Amino acid sequence: MTIPNVLRISEAPRTLREIALDKVRSAILDQHFPPGTRLTERDLGEQLGVSRTVVREVIRHLESEGLVQSIPNQGPIVARLDPETAAEIYELRGLLESSAAGAAAKAADRAAIMTMREALSNIRKAYTDRNFRSVVAETTRFYEAMFLSGNKRVAWDMVQRLNGRISILRSMTIASPGREQQGPEQLQKILDAIEAGQADAAINASKLHVLAASAIAIRLLDLKAQK
Repeated sequence: MTIPNVLRISEAPRTLREIALDKVRSAILDQHFPPGTRLTERDLGEQLGVSRTVVREVIRHLESEGLVQSIPNQGPIVARLDPETAAEIYELRGLLESSAAGAAAKAADRAAIMTMREALSNIRKAYTDRNFRSVVAETTRFYEAMFLSGNKRVAWDMVQRLNGRISILRSMTIASPGREQQGPEQLQKILDAIEAGQADAAINASKLHVLAASAIAIRLLDLKAQK
């Protein structure tokens, strides 16, 4: 009889840098550190309980994600997003995601469709629980399955490079009134078209979803700019 090895470590242990990176990234996405907040190595090191060297590496990584920007004579701050930048990001999203949706519909990969269906179910539950961090994570999972099932790996790499700023925009839009119903409904239309193998319908549903999110984000950024 084979005895299951319940002690086996299935995942590699995370480094202190990885843990600190997750903590600071989450603090930014949760608006604990709002846009424009100055990030000092000493303060972050004290809050995280890590060395300045670790903090420096974390800040450098977050700069590559677009979540942090360095300002001359001021140092690193949490990146600000203006309506023009957001519009450009959504324009790119619309092109990349609609192309991926069409390719996914043509591929009709059953395993990917099941992953997307599960992610969408988790998104609905997360909205009910007001767990917006989970909404963002499961939305990313939904799109990853969609892109990779259509063999849009280079396009997914491009999305990943924008992922920090996309996540900030998602964190803004998902908390807006009515989005808990509209967002999942729009994703459901994309999924239905992919599952039916209807590439044109998947492309159109994806474009409409991005346009709706873009309108919300730009309106919210405009309101912030007026304050």
